[in-house]
Amino acid sequence: MLRTDWRIADFHCDALSKLLMKPELSFETASELDVNLRHMQESGVGLQAFAIYLPEVLGRGKFEHVMGQLDLYRKKVEYSAERSSGVQTLLWREQAVQIQQGVKNAPWGLITLEGVDGLEGNLFYLELCFQMGVRIVGLTWNHANWAADGIMEKRGAGLSDKGKELVHLCNRVGMLLDVSHLSEKGFWELADLSERPFIASHSNSYSVCPHIRNLKDDQIQAIITREGRIGLTFVPWFVKEQEQVHVEDLLPHIEQICSLGGAHHLMMGSDFDGISVKIHGLEHAGCYPKLIEVLLKHYDEALVQGWLWENAMRYLGEHLPEARP
Repeated sequence: MLRTDWRIADFHCDALSKLLMKPELSFETASELDVNLRHMQESGVGLQAFAIYLPEVLGRGKFEHVMGQLDLYRKKVEYSAERSSGVQTLLWREQAVQIQQGVKNAPWGLITLEGVDGLEGNLFYLELCFQMGVRIVGLTWNHANWAADGIMEKRGAGLSDKGKELVHLCNRVGMLLDVSHLSEKGFWELADLSERPFIASHSNSYSVCPHIRNLKDDQIQAIITREGRIGLTFVPWFVKEQEQVHVEDLLPHIEQICSLGGAHHLMMGSDFDGISVKIHGLEHAGCYPKLIEVLLKHYDEALVQGWLWENAMRYLGEHLPEARP
């Protein structure tokens, strides 16, 4: 019997980008969305991170487009009395602790920024994003911008001077940092600079599947040592070099991360709505019960609960900023 009574935290999806490109879609029920409110409620997704990603067709470099996606989140995803549906936005450490304790059980949303291109090199815009509810920032997508090189940038440079200033500002205001998509050199520079534990929101193990977007063992160990988190992602070509990928193919990545000491640092980072090809059995957010079924065949229930919910929520309960008067 499939388990549907568990809570799940997913640290990456691109539903906002899809809603941006197809404004006629409804977040509540649109079947074209891998992550919609119905899927979340059916499978127990209690926390979903929504990435602000600027599609390349928009040029990726304008702050007005960042603000536009934040406005889209408010109007189509966030709970409002007018719609009487949607997710509540997680902002503060105290909220995360209450959610963990079961005090606040409504579906929650966490706003992230995937690539700082749209901040236009203006650090004041980062502070505005924080005030507007963004809580996690990835410096790059796959290519270079004003802050850093992405993992697909052939020169493989690290952080710019302005990118280093950005890291320091994130540490100061309480914005958490995400190294998925960052160049390898940038990863190590950020690891040296950041005073707070950082995450890889949607990356798997390179030693299991040698895709450039996956993490090498020393990177995984660095995140673990710093008490960060690694989001297991469902991008098929990050899972296995094979045409069709199944849920069971995620297990070697779990094994490898755990073998490096990451059993309590692993979480989920699906990348739903950012991929057109899916893992067989994990086609959308409503399929999490199938993943739970597979995991429980191989692992202790407490470990599985940790990977699906507790590890992520403990991280947020310890490292989100405290509520301000």
